[in-house]
Amino acid sequence: MPNKELQLYSCEYVMDTALQKTPFIVDRLLAPGLYALAGAPKVGKSWLVLDLCLSVAEGQDFLGHRTEKGQVVYLALEDNLLRLQNRVYEFTDEPAENLDFALLADSIGNGLEEQLENLKTVCPELNLIVIDTLQKIRSGTDVSYASDYKELSVLKSLADKMEIAILLVHHTRKDFDPDPFNMISGTTGISGVCDGQFLLWESKRG
Repeated sequence: MPNKELQLYSCEYVMDTALQKTPFIVDRLLAPGLYALAGAPKVGKSWLVLDLCLSVAEGQDFLGHRTEKGQVVYLALEDNLLRLQNRVYEFTDEPAENLDFALLADSIGNGLEEQLENLKTVCPELNLIVIDTLQKIRSGTDVSYASDYKELSVLKSLADKMEIAILLVHHTRKDFDPDPFNMISGTTGISGVCDGQFLLWESKRG
């Protein structure tokens, strides 16, 4: 087996090289990379990410943050066409020409990577993919740090290669934790790979 030497960069090179800043897709929220949005069932995750998809596709502000207009693909893997149609009509009466949907996809390691990478051919201005939900593209039932890290690393590498943001919709556990991010279902392998995580939290009143 060949012994490849490490490629080293001097501190001077790192500090003096003019590098292009990473562009935000949603200002201060989403840049190219892998992200997760977690929340309890029926808390409104799918509504929120549909709003995000429409906002980026139209170049409109999202939650008060500027967006970089681009092509968006939303994998609504827990929906059927009728439910998706009804949800879209709650937001707009005009189709967003930069937004496409898919209701079925392969799993990680079984064709999903190729399906996502091929999107760049049909959507050359693609900058955002939303996968709703992560569980629908998992390749097995193994719940371990190694499994979470390995599977999500595939998506992280793909996001970096394609220079897009991939947002995974995920669930939280029922058990309460003082740190809400510890309630994200799965292991810390998820947070270890993702560039950022978001929680959609419903406050209990009265």
